[in-house]
Amino acid sequence: MLGILTVAELLGMTLWFAASAVSVQYSAQWTLSSSEAAWLTTIVQLGFVTGTAISALLNIADIVPARVLFARCAMVGAVANTMLLTADGLSGALVWRFVTGLALAGVYPPAMKMIATWFRARRGLAVGTIVGALTVGKALPYLVHAIPGAGITPVVFSASVGACIAALLVWFGYREGPYPFPARPFSWHLVRDVVGSPAWRLSTSGYLGHMFELYAAWTWLPVFIAASIAAHDPTAGARGASIASAIAFAALAIGGAGCIWGGLVADRRGRAWLVTRAMAISGACSVLIGFAFGRSLWLLVPIALVWGFFVIADSAQFSVLVTESVPPHAVGTALTLQTSLGFLLTAVVIQLVPPLAARVGWQWAFAVLSLGPVFGIASISRLVRSTAGRR
Repeated sequence: MLGILTVAELLGMTLWFAASAVSVQYSAQWTLSSSEAAWLTTIVQLGFVTGTAISALLNIADIVPARVLFARCAMVGAVANTMLLTADGLSGALVWRFVTGLALAGVYPPAMKMIATWFRARRGLAVGTIVGALTVGKALPYLVHAIPGAGITPVVFSASVGACIAALLVWFGYREGPYPFPARPFSWHLVRDVVGSPAWRLSTSGYLGHMFELYAAWTWLPVFIAASIAAHDPTAGARGASIASAIAFAALAIGGAGCIWGGLVADRRGRAWLVTRAMAISGACSVLIGFAFGRSLWLLVPIALVWGFFVIADSAQFSVLVTESVPPHAVGTALTLQTSLGFLLTAVVIQLVPPLAARVGWQWAFAVLSLGPVFGIASISRLVRSTAGRR
């Protein structure tokens, strides 16, 4: 089951950055500014938030079997992503990207629940493996784009094919595990109780610090790398663009290994220990990578790979920290609020980076992302102290 869900999640999540990977081509085709091109990613975040909110309010995850929900949403996402190829401007593209994000709300969260029904011991590793798979999946469009001559259609269409295969894998191969979860639906009546929990607020604050950095780094690191290569070698041209896409794929995909490492370490050393270290290293990389801008790839690539490894290594563990901060009957509400706040924040930060880069240059645009890990580490440190005090 872990193998089936890992491959399905990897292929299904290729939809997320399918348009982002070819944003340069869309910008040239539709004469978009950097801020307008950013909406190709931002609108997916907003669609995902809307989808998770609808799912939570209607309790869809407990009404519709997870296998059916995943497969149908993956197919809807594949169709919406393919329809992107028919768009003749940004407004039409944004409609289909929003629907894609909406559908991904039925692909990403259900997979976490599905794999957790198969694992009681070493659940951190299992969930970390799934998060690692979706990380590699999000990076795959950049690998396709790295193929010389691969334009918009091959990148977008290959993602849709991947999502269709994911739907078929889960539809025919998945079955519920021996450790099912009791229904824990979202409830407006529990919102005040959840928000009133200091442990939930601190856990969620740590998650928000993590999300402040994560999706902005994933969205703009490929652009940063391409700009750095162009600054180092203005004659690189198409060859430089292919190299930039290959490096971007490696920097995002290595996060898959980071997630598995994070799951192993969290099970052994504790979740707070893991998320604190991961945020410290990723935050440092967001500053250090600026010093590599325009310089040799021998300097740039190692920093990008380290950043890609640690920026996502702690992601799965924040959800576990939140589930441990509230009573069992409030877990659904707590996770829904956490996810919605986190992805709404990413939509803001993604749009923040282009104007910042225009003002200070790409060399220093990422330094602001370090504020997220600083805030997150402070929140988790307070959580650890408060927990120790109660003991």
